[in-house]
Amino acid sequence: FIAATNLNDVVPQYLHSGQYIPRPSVRTLSNAMDVGNPSNFARMLDLFQQQADGSTWNNMKATLSGYAYDDDTTRLAIQEVYEKYQYILEPHGAVAYLALKAYQQKHPDTIGVILETAHPAKFLDDMEAVLSHPVDIPERLARLADLPKSATVMKAAYADFHQWLIENYT
Repeated sequence: FIAATNLNDVVPQYLHSGQYIPRPSVRTLSNAMDVGNPSNFARMLDLFQQQADGSTWNNMKATLSGYAYDDDTTRLAIQEVYEKYQYILEPHGAVAYLALKAYQQKHPDTIGVILETAHPAKFLDDMEAVLSHPVDIPERLARLADLPKSATVMKAAYADFHQWLIENYT
């Protein structure tokens, strides 16, 4: 399994050093990855049955590979994929693409799949700046642009949320 991220590279650093050092998040182009203290790390430890003797790290690094990329490298990947395949990667997909490429340099007989989190139009200004041309916005996404934004303030309690669902969606 390949864990790809941006400058918020806490997990790749852990896989490299065995030291988990959370820190404040850094803002990047691939903003869904802007997490300096990932809550998923506790789940990773559970999956690898955290051991007091430090074997958790050895088990984890034997199964996972971690890579991190800055915004300039991410932009270059977006351009590369577009020029080579006429496909527009969004920033998170570009980070995944870079990590897969790096992994495959060490493991050339592998096939990989990258998963993206959004349509490139979600990052419209950044994508158009990187590609130097307009990015098409899918019709179903464009329709949402003119809808009014609304928010409902409620307590963080299941009963309140449940009641709101019943009142609004039955």
